[in-house]
Amino acid sequence: MDIELNELKGKLENHEKRIQKLESLLEKNVPKIEKKDSIKEFIISKNPKDYVQKTLVIGYYLEKYLNMDYFNSNDILKGFKDAKEKAPSKKKIYDKISPNIKKGYLMEAGELKGNKKAWMLTNSGERYVENNLQE
Repeated sequence: MDIELNELKGKLENHEKRIQKLESLLEKNVPKIEKKDSIKEFIISKNPKDYVQKTLVIGYYLEKYLNMDYFNSNDILKGFKDAKEKAPSKKKIYDKISPNIKKGYLMEAGELKGNKKAWMLTNSGERYVENNLQE
């Protein structure tokens, strides 16, 4: 009887060590899930003062959070809608993109997206947004 009890204790200890080892491996290999800000939260965090800055912030979100290589006016307008922000009219959206191009924050992508002109952020545009819209 003592032999069986010692044998069971040994097996139990062995199982416990193996379980601890497995748990340790799992803890190291479990990817951490990071939650992304919603487009609304991101816009609020950058506190843009006007539609020109808001347009740039939305472009940044599209590139960095939604992994778009470039975006068109429909993407920008959808960003306004998704953020539940009042959007400029389709005709006026170019009036919000153009100043960002002049400042060097956006540039033409050189490709069409959905048969429309597309843009992408420049390095200085990225830095400007990352710097909370400060020079």
